[in-house]
Amino acid sequence: MTQLFLTRWQRLLPVLFAAFLLLGSSGCAMVTVKQVKSGDSLVNKRADVLNTGKLSPAARETLSAAGLDESQCEKDFLVCRSTLLMTDDLNVEQRLSALSELWVKAALAMTPKKTAAGDPPMSDAALDAWLEAARYAYAYLFYSGRSPSDRAFEDRQTQVRDYYNYAAEKAAVVLFVRARAAALAGEDYTKPLTVGSWSLASNYQQLGLKSIPAQLVPAGTVSFVGLRSTYRRDGFGAELVMVMDPPKLVAPVIAPDGPKAETAQDDEDDERRGRRHRHDDSVPEFSEMSSINVTALLRFEGSSLDDVMRTRRVELDAYSPEATERITLHGEQVPLAGNFTAAYGLWLAQSGFARQSLRTLFGMSEGIGEPHIYLMQPWDPNRRIIFMLHGLASSPEAWVNLANEIMGDPELRQQFQVWQVYYPTNAPIALNRYEIANAFNDTLKHFDPNGSTRASKDMVYIGHSMGGVLARLLVSDSGDVLWNDLLANYDLKGERLKRVQNKLGPLLHFKAQPNVERAIFIAAPHQGTDIAGNKVGRLIGRLVRLPLTILGKFEDVFMALAQAEQQVDGTAKPKIPNSIDNLKASDPFVKAAAQLPIEAGLKYHSIIAQRKPELPVEKSDDGLVPYWSAHLPGALSEKVIISGHSVQETPQAVLEVRRILHRDIDDMGAATR
Repeated sequence: MTQLFLTRWQRLLPVLFAAFLLLGSSGCAMVTVKQVKSGDSLVNKRADVLNTGKLSPAARETLSAAGLDESQCEKDFLVCRSTLLMTDDLNVEQRLSALSELWVKAALAMTPKKTAAGDPPMSDAALDAWLEAARYAYAYLFYSGRSPSDRAFEDRQTQVRDYYNYAAEKAAVVLFVRARAAALAGEDYTKPLTVGSWSLASNYQQLGLKSIPAQLVPAGTVSFVGLRSTYRRDGFGAELVMVMDPPKLVAPVIAPDGPKAETAQDDEDDERRGRRHRHDDSVPEFSEMSSINVTALLRFEGSSLDDVMRTRRVELDAYSPEATERITLHGEQVPLAGNFTAAYGLWLAQSGFARQSLRTLFGMSEGIGEPHIYLMQPWDPNRRIIFMLHGLASSPEAWVNLANEIMGDPELRQQFQVWQVYYPTNAPIALNRYEIANAFNDTLKHFDPNGSTRASKDMVYIGHSMGGVLARLLVSDSGDVLWNDLLANYDLKGERLKRVQNKLGPLLHFKAQPNVERAIFIAAPHQGTDIAGNKVGRLIGRLVRLPLTILGKFEDVFMALAQAEQQVDGTAKPKIPNSIDNLKASDPFVKAAAQLPIEAGLKYHSIIAQRKPELPVEKSDDGLVPYWSAHLPGALSEKVIISGHSVQETPQAVLEVRRILHRDIDDMGAATR
């Protein structure tokens, strides 16, 4: 009997075991604990389709609540979408945010990872998916029942904002390419485009474009070697760079038989026409930077959630992030995203300045012949001007990190706009001072004819090396000192005196630039340098070649000086000096210029480099400029930094300039209170 009982139980055991498994899986699920590192927990919480290619935990939870999973949605996206839309128990935020992320995933699958010349453009289906992703994100942000400010600290809102921004970036680039093609064909580039069932309009009015842009580049797709920091502002919208065709800044072509000799009447005619000795009127005096920062938004037509979900009408709005920090959308104050480094870096990378500046110094082809003013941001009448002057054999690239730090500082960016000059560093200092002043003043007059805006007042000049010497002369008054110094060496009378006076008089007589409130001189050889006169300096000086435009303009003047009566101090034939000649400590011009008085009331500062920290400061130099030449009595501050001559690039110098500018803002604010 016992044996029979055991046999029956043995036969029943498999059945009972299966029943136990069935009951356990259907109604008695077991919960276990799995340890997760706190760092992994944070990563998992913030992981989503943009940074992992997989849906976020929030989206997976929403799918689970609707009886779906990620693999099902990958197999049949339309069924997945319909199920989410028809599941009543999901709240609006869950549904909209999950659908936005799902559309991003679908759009990524249809969008080529990389495109090259000749590749087909993004398909209409991919563009449709990006627009849907942006639409659901837009609806979540503004029509889901809570305002963006109510969700300010929620990770999910940050994720959905990123879906919108990324989708807006992708759509904006495609729309730009199509609008540009229409514009080049003679059509209105703001005319709405039709893509599938979508009607897409573009609004670039906020940018004040003067020509058809060449490219629209996502800021996130470019990085730069040589820039220490990338400055941006989190917010709403796609961060882009709009690239315009840059002006050509080459020296004017001279006929094979050489430049035509000019007469005093020619000079008078030039002045009457307002040319002010410009050699070629076809070369512009100024340009706004050919790359500009842009923030793009996609606005979906409608005033309710139902309207937005039904509409097929979208407008692309483009803003300058420097000029616009916030906009009002559906009753909400929304901060605009912005990248303040990408356009500047892209402009410098494409400029070719490094090669061109050296070609200019040595008088080679494709150099520049005259100063050119660059506006680093679109003109703003309400921001004061910082004017930067680079040094010998250099270009605006010398300011790469300092300008970036100024434009990246929110307070400085709000108060200032940066202008830079690019000038031929082989030319005599007096000529460069004259032409830089004219180019600067003409540019300012173009934007502010009456000089009535905030931008035309309380300007700040910053100069490095020879640019510091020029900056000092721009804020100094020559009186008759330089002219009398010339006359003391030559016996000039009659027609010869008139000829020399017509050409050299304007260069040697000048007043301080008006409305300059402060200046910063960096490693500037105000009294010249012995390096320029030593063996190496003389060798470089012999290699420097003046452009034919300068030789043609002034050679007859120096011939007149040579033909004048015996020089007081010798019989050497005068020649047109180049910049190296002017930087010699023994040069008569630099010695006289160093004694000129700086404009009364001007606040000025010195930043000086010291190459060898073991030497006393008074006996030190930066490898090119000695302390005694860079030191200026009366400076409000003097900062000595252990560095070589390119001290303007060091973090310490950047911090010092920022300190001075912030102090300047405080002083100006105190003066107006």
